[in-house]
Amino acid sequence: MQLQVIGDPTTLSYWLNWRVLLCAIWVFTSMLIASFIIWRYEYLGRRDSYKEGTLQEKAWFVGEDDSWKPCVKEVHPICLMAFRIFAFCLLLGVSIVDVVVHGGDLFYYYTQWTLTLVTIYFGFGSLLSIYGCYQHQKICSGINVHHVRMDAEQGLYVPFISGEPVNGIGKVKNLDHHGKNFVLQTARIWGYMFQVLFQITAGAVMLTDIVYWFVIFPFLNIKDYEPNFSTVVAHSVNAITLLGDTALNSLRFPWFRISYFILLTGFYVIFQWILHACVSIWWPYPFMDLSSSYAPLWYLVVAVMHIPCYGIFALLVRIKHYVFSRWFARSYRC
Repeated sequence: MQLQVIGDPTTLSYWLNWRVLLCAIWVFTSMLIASFIIWRYEYLGRRDSYKEGTLQEKAWFVGEDDSWKPCVKEVHPICLMAFRIFAFCLLLGVSIVDVVVHGGDLFYYYTQWTLTLVTIYFGFGSLLSIYGCYQHQKICSGINVHHVRMDAEQGLYVPFISGEPVNGIGKVKNLDHHGKNFVLQTARIWGYMFQVLFQITAGAVMLTDIVYWFVIFPFLNIKDYEPNFSTVVAHSVNAITLLGDTALNSLRFPWFRISYFILLTGFYVIFQWILHACVSIWWPYPFMDLSSSYAPLWYLVVAVMHIPCYGIFALLVRIKHYVFSRWFARSYRC
């Protein structure tokens, strides 16, 4: 879908007006607030938590095995690994076909950014799951021969056998004065990055699909536009695969990481503005055209939509916790 350019975005007059000023205020204010929230919760919150010694109770905390262990203990990590590999291959195939059929112009669209992001998420997740299955096998083999070794830096938790530690393994130092049984170690940098990527991807997928099916698709129907198969798949398979992974994984979904999602969209908008200031090309979405008198309203609406889009996914995660904690009361680990 290529839209006719009403004004020439390469001219100075296109940018020096009240519409662009308001849109810039919406975009840069959102990005500044998001950056402050990240600084407040990721940096200051993390530093204060180390002082207080209550890591596992903090929203930012990610256990090292959270990235590859399923949320139900009876489900073997290899199941999550197999699903991620399948999803990665499927999404990679869809992306390749889209680029071959429609060309590199697809990367002007936020949809393609999202599809690429989901593909990276499952590729990254597949690698972490492969690593996790290897570690899981090492632990199981060690327990079976009653000779378990654990690297303290890895933070892998070895379950007790009949309530007793195996060869002294399983004893964990308490971080507070309340006699807590154990605390999972802080995730390594890869696990943390995967957690952040999960939440960015979730927000972007919800925004992409909701905007397409409830805003753009009705508009295209009015114009007698027939969406092709690849377009429909690109706006559905991303959500389906991500929801499947969410049902299996053990990742948290704290609200403050909506900030990363907002930054992603902000960078996309800035990319489009710079591109159009240099080259006079079509806008990938009609509401991005700054020559329209309704542009500030559209930008504000899309900015506000980040909250319900992220909130819908957060609600789905909470529903999962509610249901699984009752269906699998003894084995649910989230």
